[in-house]
Amino acid sequence: MRVFILAGEPSGDRLGGALMAGLQALQPDVRFDGIGGPEMQARGLQSRFPMDELSVMGVAEVLPKYFHLKRRIAETAQAVIDTRPDVLITIDSPDFSLRVARKVKEHSSIRTVHYVAPSVWAWRPKRAAKMARVIDHVLALLPFEPPYMEAEGMMCDFVGHPVVADPVATPDDIARFRAEHGLGDQKLMLVLPGSRKGEVTRLSADFGAALRLFLSRHPDLRPVIPAAGPVADLVRAAIADWPGHPLILDPRGQDAQTAAAHKRAAFAAGDLALAASGTVALELAAARTPMVIGYKVQWLTWQIVKNMFFVDTANLVNLVSDTRVVPECIADGCTPQALAQALDAVHADPTAQTDAMDLTMDRLGRGGDAPGLRAARAVLRGLG
Repeated sequence: MRVFILAGEPSGDRLGGALMAGLQALQPDVRFDGIGGPEMQARGLQSRFPMDELSVMGVAEVLPKYFHLKRRIAETAQAVIDTRPDVLITIDSPDFSLRVARKVKEHSSIRTVHYVAPSVWAWRPKRAAKMARVIDHVLALLPFEPPYMEAEGMMCDFVGHPVVADPVATPDDIARFRAEHGLGDQKLMLVLPGSRKGEVTRLSADFGAALRLFLSRHPDLRPVIPAAGPVADLVRAAIADWPGHPLILDPRGQDAQTAAAHKRAAFAAGDLALAASGTVALELAAARTPMVIGYKVQWLTWQIVKNMFFVDTANLVNLVSDTRVVPECIADGCTPQALAQALDAVHADPTAQTDAMDLTMDRLGRGGDAPGLRAARAVLRGLG
């Protein structure tokens, strides 16, 4: 069995690695080709070019790289057509993935599977119809997504979210983390200004000012900043004047497993979190760490997309639990005062959040088969 699989950013690489492991368990003769990062390469993929060439988002960020990305789209589609795999699996990154799939469908009948349903329930609902022209089968992370895809004629399986398969830090893990950093029994506040350069640049000043306001009223909390490796130096510079003697967790110099375990222990030890919007909300939910979310994008990007949304929250805990217990301060609403006020409210009573987090994890597949294995079964079932 031959599979051409491609991912364009770290979250997709993680999904791809787990799916590849599932396929290898169910179909030992499977062979892979495509584009991916370290997780997928660890399962035997030789990436045709570095995945980080595709790790851009937002209109203002994509425009300078448009012609290079266009060449990569054509190059990748031709590779699929030439090698004629049993299935093309594209993972998230729709601006790249679906353009590749379209070119492949124009010149072949190769089956196409897209992993991660577009959030048509939140904005741009016509994307599902457009996707149906080039995608045969969708693997969905959220339990309420399949009807949206099936309504447009695509096969769709809810396969669970990868966060439910992650290990959970034990009390011993937390104790070792505290001892290693001399934290004793201090209360900890996680601050997560993002994993991309643009996110850190846009959010760090507001997060720092919000932290100053909040800690003036709650000086017993110690800030802990788990930094992503690619932006660790930027984070270190950005927080130089933050209050509370912040502890930076820099994963560089650690192997991937050690860094992930260190991060899990920090999340589990946290009493409260201020975080950039994204899948980190589910990681915090898995650790039962109450949170406030803040986010800003490039001004041009926001002017284009701000009127396209028709849900009142972007937070997955709010959406999956069908609650609105996680405060969000987005774009113009992401101010130090608004963030600090939201932190005060959550810190005073986090019970509603922790209940919603438990419900979210159950609805995302906690306790069942690993999502990667479920996704692999769905792919094979689609192939017959």
